[in-house]
Amino acid sequence: MQRQRLVRWICILWIGGEAFWAQGGSSQTFPPLRIPETCGVNIHFTAGHERDLDLIRQAGFRWVRMDMTWAAIERQRGRYDWSAYDALTRDLKSRGLGAVYILDYSNPLYEQLVVSKDPLSGKPRKSVASPRHPESVAAFARWAAAAVRHFRGHSIFWEIWNEPNIHFWKPAPNVKEYLNLLRSTVQAIHQADPEALIVAPATSGFPWDFLETLFRAGILKEIDGVTVHPYRAYHLGPETALSDYLRLRSLIDRYAPAGRRIPILCGEWGYATHQGGGLPLETQAAFLVRQQLFHLWVGIPLTIWYDWKNDGPDPKEREHNFGVVTQDLQPKPAYRAFRWMTTLLAGYQVHHRLVTKNEEDWLLLCTRAGRPPVLVAWTTGQPHRIPCPFSAGSPQQVRIFDLFGRPVSLTRGKEQLTLKLTPYPQYVVFHSLDSRLQAECAWSLQSPRLLSRRRNESIRLLVKNPWKETVNVEAQIVTKQGTSHASTVLPPKGQGNLTFHLRLSPIKHPLTVPLTLTFRSKACPRF
Repeated sequence: MQRQRLVRWICILWIGGEAFWAQGGSSQTFPPLRIPETCGVNIHFTAGHERDLDLIRQAGFRWVRMDMTWAAIERQRGRYDWSAYDALTRDLKSRGLGAVYILDYSNPLYEQLVVSKDPLSGKPRKSVASPRHPESVAAFARWAAAAVRHFRGHSIFWEIWNEPNIHFWKPAPNVKEYLNLLRSTVQAIHQADPEALIVAPATSGFPWDFLETLFRAGILKEIDGVTVHPYRAYHLGPETALSDYLRLRSLIDRYAPAGRRIPILCGEWGYATHQGGGLPLETQAAFLVRQQLFHLWVGIPLTIWYDWKNDGPDPKEREHNFGVVTQDLQPKPAYRAFRWMTTLLAGYQVHHRLVTKNEEDWLLLCTRAGRPPVLVAWTTGQPHRIPCPFSAGSPQQVRIFDLFGRPVSLTRGKEQLTLKLTPYPQYVVFHSLDSRLQAECAWSLQSPRLLSRRRNESIRLLVKNPWKETVNVEAQIVTKQGTSHASTVLPPKGQGNLTFHLRLSPIKHPLTVPLTLTFRSKACPRF
C-alpha cells in the first residue's frame, strides 16, 4: 500500500450551544441520514388516491406531508370527524410511508371573518381570523390534542401551522399571536401523548426576527425539531441555502437548552416549471436530486419536496407546476431522476464532500456497507472537465450514469479518467477500489458537520484500516490559533478514534477548516 494523504474540509460554526446530537423530549427519533429514509413529498389529498400513493412509494419517497385542517374535522363544536385522515393514515401505513401532519388553519366556529390582503392579487378579501383569542386558542389546542391521541402509535410527526410569518396567518402575521397558539398547543399535545414528536414553526424562508422571538421565548425547550421552507429565487440552486442553515444553526444553539442539539428540518421546498418564470423540466429534476443530497451532507434528517403533482392544468400558473408528476400522474423528468437516485443509492449515506480547486464543484462520496462506493458529481457553475480523484480500471470496474440512469461513456485523459461536470448530477460507481478510494472510505466524522462556538472544541473521527497490513494514521486540523494533531496505529482490519482538542476564539461568521489525513504503511514509511 502506498502512502495516502487526504485533505478535506470540515464546516464549523462557532456560535453558542453544545456540539453533539441529542433528540428532544420525545423518545421517537428522526430518520437516519441515509437514502431514502430522509425523503418526503407534500400532498393535497386524503382518501381515494391509492394510485398516487403507489407512485410515491415507487419513486422512493418515505414521508408525505399533508394539512390536517381544523375546520374540516370539527364542524360542530367538540365533535371531531377523523374518517378522511383515518383512511389516509391506513393507506400510508400499508405502503410503509410515514406522515407529517400539519395542524393548521382556523375555524369559523371560534373566530370571526376579517379582512386581509390576497397574496396573489394584493386586493382585500374576507377570511376567518387565525386563532388569537383565548376561546379559539383553547379550542385549537383541544382539537390538536385529540388528533394526537386519536392517531397515537402511528408514524407521525406533528407540525404546528404552516408559514405563520406570511399570509397564512390572518389577518396579518403576528409572532406573539402565533407564539401563544404554539405554546398552548404544545402543552396540550404533551399532556395527550408525552411521546409525540412536534416540529415547528414551518416558516416561509428564514425570517430571522420572527424565529428569534420564538426561540427567545423558550419554545426550543418544548419542540423536537425546527422546520423551515427555504424557498428562494429560481436562479439560486439548493446549495445556496448553506449560509442560511449555518445562521439558523447558530440561532438555535444560542437559545436551545444545554445538552440538546435540536435538528433543522426542511419542511417544504420546491421549484415550479411554469412557463414565463419557472425552471426547465430537467433543471427541476437536477435541483430535486441536488437538494436531497445536499441536505444529507448538511445533516438534515427530513426533506419534504413541494409538490407531489401539478395542482392544475395551466402551464403558465406557478402554483399548477410544482409537481414531480403532472395533474394526471404522468411522470415529469423530476420523478424519473428521483427514482433513479433512490434506486441506485438506497441505503447509502453521504460520507463526505471531496475538495476540488473550484468551490462551485460538488463531489459527494456516498457509501454503504458491502456495496461499491458512488461519487455523485455536479457543478453550480459552468460545465467543465476535471480529473477523476480516483484511478479507474476497465469499464467493468467503473461505470458512470447520468441524472436519469443512462450510461455515460468513459472519457480518459493521458493517464486517468476525466469527468465532465454540469449542473446535472452524474453517478460514478466504483466496483474496484484503488488505495486512495479505500482511504477515503476508511474514515468518518463522528461530530456534527456544523459545530457550535466554544473556546475549547473537540472533533472526533472514526478511522478504519481496510488493508491487510498495519498502518499509521496521522491527522491534523489547522486553524488560525494553531494546528491540532492526532495519530494512531491500526492493525489489519482494525479501527480506532482520533480526537482533536481545539482552542478557538469566537468569530462572527462560519468558517471551514482543513482536515488532513495521512495513511502510512510501515512497510513503506518513506513513500
